[in-house]
Amino acid sequence: MSRVLIVEDDDRLRRTLAINLQARKHEVRTAADGRTALELAASFGPDLVIMDLGLPDMDGVDVVSTLRRRSAVPVIVLSARDGEAGKVAALDAGADDYVTKPFGMEELLARMRAAVRRAAPAEDTATVDTPTLSIDLRAKRVLRGGAEVRLTPTEWHVLEALVRSPGRLVSGRELLQEVWGPSYGDETNYLRVYMAQLRRKLEERPGSPRHLITEPGLGYRFEP
Repeated sequence: MSRVLIVEDDDRLRRTLAINLQARKHEVRTAADGRTALELAASFGPDLVIMDLGLPDMDGVDVVSTLRRRSAVPVIVLSARDGEAGKVAALDAGADDYVTKPFGMEELLARMRAAVRRAAPAEDTATVDTPTLSIDLRAKRVLRGGAEVRLTPTEWHVLEALVRSPGRLVSGRELLQEVWGPSYGDETNYLRVYMAQLRRKLEERPGSPRHLITEPGLGYRFEP
């Protein structure tokens, strides 16, 4: 059982989601607008937020950004905005996943489990140290040479997916689905862009990376 905050201005969908999650023993609170959502997030302390972007009082992306500044609670966005720009904006604001309406309840439940699992790494893999980097998965924090490196939420998700299995080759499809969701698998340009950004921030020599390794045609690997 976990505490779930549902932020959705459609009364029918909000009730449907609440009933389904309560039937699965989740403790649920609901909000129909962004201001109420932020107030409940502070008082209720949810383990997960499910949020629509089309809210009546403020843009859902702004709510996501505010939530992310305040806590590391996983956020799954539900939205009828299916364009790439909308997804990228939500993910870069701090959303952990993006589900396009209409959606199936089982898919949403699977996304919820994955988001909560990513947010709570096993104790023995919570910190990964290399001669130049210290990566704290629980605090979502990276130090390079003792100085904190600021990563966007999407950059962090890509790095985290690799760091969780050091030395293991992660296929491009697996990495895409882990970070962007199960409907992705062929958008290799996403990975090229974000891996290049991570190397610029984390590698001493981005052109000859030591930690973030590409295996052409196969995938990517994190070497401690």
